[in-house]
Amino acid sequence: MSALTFQQSSPIPPPYFLYKNRRAILRATKRGQSGAISVMFVVLLIPLLGLCALAIDLGLVYNRKAEMRNIAHAVALAAAKKLNGTAGGIGAASAAAASTASTVKFKNLTETVAWTGAALSFGTSSSSAGTWMDASAAAAMADHIYYVKVDTHELQGAGNVHTYLAAVLDKSLADVAADSEVIAGRTSIDVAPIALCAMSLSPAAARANSPTYIELVEYGFRRGISYDLMQLNPGGTVPLNFVVNPVAAPGTNGDAADLSASTVGPHACSGSLAIARVTGDPIAVGSPFPLGSLYKQLNSRFDEYDSALCTPRGALPDVNVKAYDYTQMPTPLPWMTIAPAGQTAAATTSGGKLQSVADLPPPGGTSTQYGPLWANAKAVPFSAYTAGVPEPSTGYTPFATSSWPTLYGGQTVKTYPTGTATPYKPGAGVNWAAPDSAHGPGWRGRRILNVPLLDCSGVVSGSANVVAVGKFFMTVPATPTVLAAEFGGVVPIERISGTVGVFP
Repeated sequence: MSALTFQQSSPIPPPYFLYKNRRAILRATKRGQSGAISVMFVVLLIPLLGLCALAIDLGLVYNRKAEMRNIAHAVALAAAKKLNGTAGGIGAASAAAASTASTVKFKNLTETVAWTGAALSFGTSSSSAGTWMDASAAAAMADHIYYVKVDTHELQGAGNVHTYLAAVLDKSLADVAADSEVIAGRTSIDVAPIALCAMSLSPAAARANSPTYIELVEYGFRRGISYDLMQLNPGGTVPLNFVVNPVAAPGTNGDAADLSASTVGPHACSGSLAIARVTGDPIAVGSPFPLGSLYKQLNSRFDEYDSALCTPRGALPDVNVKAYDYTQMPTPLPWMTIAPAGQTAAATTSGGKLQSVADLPPPGGTSTQYGPLWANAKAVPFSAYTAGVPEPSTGYTPFATSSWPTLYGGQTVKTYPTGTATPYKPGAGVNWAAPDSAHGPGWRGRRILNVPLLDCSGVVSGSANVVAVGKFFMTVPATPTVLAAEFGGVVPIERISGTVGVFP
């Protein structure tokens, strides 16, 4: 029986009427889907529009909140910089707040702020729940005021946002307050952790070197004179100096452990304290200043980083690290004709106090007893001073070098820089030396120590009142026993730099 062979044939097409009905069914299905989508779109359109409106509302509120926050930040920081422990500082803070507010805009930079003093308040602590007061009340206790608060809610509705959907959902949400509150205050101040007794409590006195040359003396110090800061005491013949607690808030005694070299060292490197200020409330101090443990940190200003106690990143060198060693005068440091006999003005215990011969009544020393003169600061006529008026930022007009023989026991100038320059300033020449390029270009003025001058008649239980802050220019690196620095005048408290921060 032979095998059967099966061969698959082509599929038999369905009848035409099935094709026709299928197309009709598809068309009907599509019409049904289209109708359903239309119904669904209509149903979802309202909530979609609502969500869009809500997104707009939220965007407006978020944007206004950010604008109010930025305004409050700028105003608070500007005001906090002016606080200095005096009623004048409160007034300056209020003026700075108003001035800053006048420069900022909101509503996408289309409207200016209508500033009111009610938006600025003052406090003794950084807590929002603390006691806050207006400028008038703050001025009466300015020495305790360290912080400012800015509340944009007081700015005549600047933070109010008119909503769209929210107003439909709830009339009480027609206007949403997007205000902000910011608290600011100083977190550091550029003052060195060393303090001295003011040699006099008089802000200014006239020194009659001659009928023609009447010199300004500030708190007992003469500008342009180099002092050994470790050999001074207005109340006795034994040296008296202090280390400042770098972290104890003004008005507190702090912790004795904070006076250790390990804690004070970084602040000696940077020349700053982690406190709001040094005037107003008493500051915490200890005695003596441990120069033997901290002189290397001070010498970072001369591009010396011995034992890695400081680093160039945290303690830049000065732009000019040339040491003005008295043994190098009058050559190769040629600005004085007669070589000094010491690095600083010679010490004396005349009158029962430890001072320098430069501060004795005229003649007050001979030409060799003053050390390097006018390295960075020049003597100033008393007539330049006006009581209660800060020194101009450009400085007082000084004496001419022709005054030297009368001012300094016969010393004369050999080759002193002309104009407003001093040996430290020109930027080139024999009196100049740049730091190592690996440590950066340096920072001008780093050799100047802002030193608190204390009322040493009232040092009680480790705290003292600061009467002023003096500028002292390091002429040479410090040693374990000698800190030689030239007095350069008193720095107005409001011009002392520091970090101002915002508190949560």
